[in-house]
Amino acid sequence: MMTSHNKFALSGLAYERAKKVMPGGNTRSSVYESPFPLYLRSGKGAYVTDVDENCYLDFQNNFTALIHGYGHCGVNAALTEQINKGLSFANPTESEIELAEIVCERVPFFEQVRFTNTGSEAVMMAVKAARAITTRPRIAKCEGAYHGNYDYVEASFDPVPADWRTQAAQATAYNEGTPQSLLGEVVVIPFNDSDATERVLERHKRTLACVVIDPLPSRAGLVPIDPSYLRFLRDFTARNGILLVSDEVLSFRLSYRGAIATYGIEPDLCTFGKIVGGGLPIGAVAGRAETMRVFDPSRGKPAVSQAGTFTANPLSMVAGAAAMRALNEDAMERLNVLGAQARSELDRLLAASDIGGHVTGAGSLFCVFIGDTKVKDYASAYRAWQQRQRLSRLISLCRDEGLLLSRIGLGALSTPMGDAEIAALASRFARALNRLAEAPAAVA
Repeated sequence: MMTSHNKFALSGLAYERAKKVMPGGNTRSSVYESPFPLYLRSGKGAYVTDVDENCYLDFQNNFTALIHGYGHCGVNAALTEQINKGLSFANPTESEIELAEIVCERVPFFEQVRFTNTGSEAVMMAVKAARAITTRPRIAKCEGAYHGNYDYVEASFDPVPADWRTQAAQATAYNEGTPQSLLGEVVVIPFNDSDATERVLERHKRTLACVVIDPLPSRAGLVPIDPSYLRFLRDFTARNGILLVSDEVLSFRLSYRGAIATYGIEPDLCTFGKIVGGGLPIGAVAGRAETMRVFDPSRGKPAVSQAGTFTANPLSMVAGAAAMRALNEDAMERLNVLGAQARSELDRLLAASDIGGHVTGAGSLFCVFIGDTKVKDYASAYRAWQQRQRLSRLISLCRDEGLLLSRIGLGALSTPMGDAEIAALASRFARALNRLAEAPAAVA
């Protein structure tokens, strides 16, 4: 944080406590901030309050998961009722059937679904399913794309971009200690570049189990997938017996029927989570019944076994069902219209400023970039993020104006928001941007 600590004294004290019992005072790397993070106490609607009683308009929404913001009456009522019945059981409950029916009704190719506790776990299970179905070892993923914490999909999460005109990229480790043998099972492809991707996939097509794709990769610039690129991937994978996995853990909120369905493309498996849990931990993998039978234990040991103490726990199930019922087509459309309005307002402010920059995103999501680099893929996003110190300063200034964005400039709308919140976003962002422009030397 870059401003006076007096305003955040209790957050500072909380961090001192945290450092004694957690490494670096932290149990989620994504929320670490120097010299200390903001500790939140409560939320209501589109707003949150920190431990020092400062109030903020929140566009973080727990990294896009809280599509209904805080204190949604339907979600809270469902949780209150379930708490009195029981928190979790060693047997299934009808609540998991209800949520499964809701999501399968929404998406045309969802015939069956399997729940997990996190999006990372859902992607892991989809990859394992692809290997079991194809009996092939390798996976392909886009350079710079984030698909969770599974070793294979986190490869090449933040590498120096390759020059795809002259060479292919080798998978690189994100965490220290990643075995080289593991990296050899990962094929890296460039997002939205059909020609270069085809050259790479053609060389590995006989050993590929799946291609994992995010229709709106947050860490590759939050740039929507090109429809022609998606069609190419679907055609190539179908021709060569490779499964196409659509990772929509973040992007499932793009439409009432998810992300990839809006393109008229059907993947073999889809992973999703975040908004589907109503604010509680959840992940899921879904697809046609023929594909999902890889998980079926009713005929003996399944090809892919999956369990988990808290998988399909009734709290996540009832919260998710309440959230999904409230997120009807009209609510989704209204939210996406507001999202387009937010991107337009922020774009206009950046274009008129001395700082420069632009906004990417789709639906109810946006990502702010500053500087002259036009973000269209991972390589350009990587270059734009080289201004991370200045962007970090802008995010801190937004916070001082009562506006919360993620530290990479990502923002997510929630259904309690309306025109007033978009106007507040624009005015608070404008003040932060002006303050940044007035003191460029301090952040050079």
